[in-house]
Amino acid sequence: MVVGDVTTAVDVLILGAGPAGYAAAIRAAQLGRKVTLVEPGPVGGTCLNRGCIPLKALLEASERYARTGIEELAQFGISAETVSFDWSKMQAWKQGVIERLSNGVRRLLTGNQVELVQGIGWFLNEKEVRVEGEHGSLRFAFEHCVIATGAGAPLLPTDVLTPEQALKLDTLPEQVTIAGNDYIALELATALARLGVTVELAVPGERLLPEVEPAAVRLLQTGLRKLKIRVKTGVVVEQLKARPLVVCKEVRPATAGLRLDVAGVQVDEQGGIKVDSMMRTSNPAVYAVGDCLGSHALAAVALKQGKVAAEVLSGMRVQFAPMVVPQVVQGWPELAAAGLTAEAATRAGYQVKTGRFPLAANGRALTLGADLGAVFVVADAEHETVLGGTVVGPRAADLLASLTLAIEMGATLTDLTEILYAHPALSEAVLEGAENALARAIHVLNKP
Repeated sequence: MVVGDVTTAVDVLILGAGPAGYAAAIRAAQLGRKVTLVEPGPVGGTCLNRGCIPLKALLEASERYARTGIEELAQFGISAETVSFDWSKMQAWKQGVIERLSNGVRRLLTGNQVELVQGIGWFLNEKEVRVEGEHGSLRFAFEHCVIATGAGAPLLPTDVLTPEQALKLDTLPEQVTIAGNDYIALELATALARLGVTVELAVPGERLLPEVEPAAVRLLQTGLRKLKIRVKTGVVVEQLKARPLVVCKEVRPATAGLRLDVAGVQVDEQGGIKVDSMMRTSNPAVYAVGDCLGSHALAAVALKQGKVAAEVLSGMRVQFAPMVVPQVVQGWPELAAAGLTAEAATRAGYQVKTGRFPLAANGRALTLGADLGAVFVVADAEHETVLGGTVVGPRAADLLASLTLAIEMGATLTDLTEILYAHPALSEAVLEGAENALARAIHVLNKP
């Protein structure tokens, strides 16, 4: 007990200001709740400050540099003497993007009258939280609490880098080994290779991205070869001797210091907080969202779960129940997928109907000089309901949105083909992928 301890009663207390936490805070405030948000660091969490955004910023910068190469420019009739890059200025630009987004989130919190408290919180009992931070020791009694403390990288040997550390290197190495089989490993490998680093991708498995459409992975592998990235499968990461070495491992829920036991909040063996589809924990007053659940460590999932928790504690009957979770690898080419592959759909008992349309037959792709890619569509043969989709090529994540919507709405192949698509546009590849499944695509030969 702290001498002179004063307890402050709050309506909604949220621990963590990453995507899940700040989304929950803003949505709860929109619904008329009084919200107190606790965060020890800058708002935005891992995704905005150390993960997704920094990596995507470097991917964009490296792509722009790579596209100034002699071969890239020559196809457009453009010649250039020499083009160089300044790594420190590239890092400064990346940091500027981070700060702009973080400041934007902070202004949104202020505009929605969310009280932001800097500090680290943990439970004292089922209804109270202690926060230690810039204002000393504070004690809060809450009506509702949302845990959004995220996740952290597992401990690694001191001479091994995490992806976060690799993104902040002062100088670029001549060569690097990256161990992993996820979007982070592939994106980091892509960014560094574009900047002239010799990259070996050490995959701890027999197949690269085993859950993704095999034909799509082959297109991605073609891009990796063009970047001279050496891919080695079947690797035992712990036996790797190469240095520098970046290891991309699954993150672990950041719940160890919360004292969840005294709060009556149940966790699984990995420390992930157990919740139902309405984000409720075993304590009726406590909700949990985002990476601290130990399931999908994705910002898109965290953002949605944060909004669901805010709506549930405000009395709305909603739940987190997406039919599919989009997966994206912003490599070269970019890959995005949602739903079932043909193989997975067959295993699930469906009779499948598939369509494929190559970007080499898409007018807009050719004008971009980006013909390496394709759209794959999977549907139930009996009802023609769309079950899955994979896009490989420029802005694949953006193009995937229409296929994700189709799956969520139970749309059919015909539904996808009945709307008008702008021309010339990359989105027409989605149209013709669906038409190919129906054996009526115009710009590619259809299967008999």
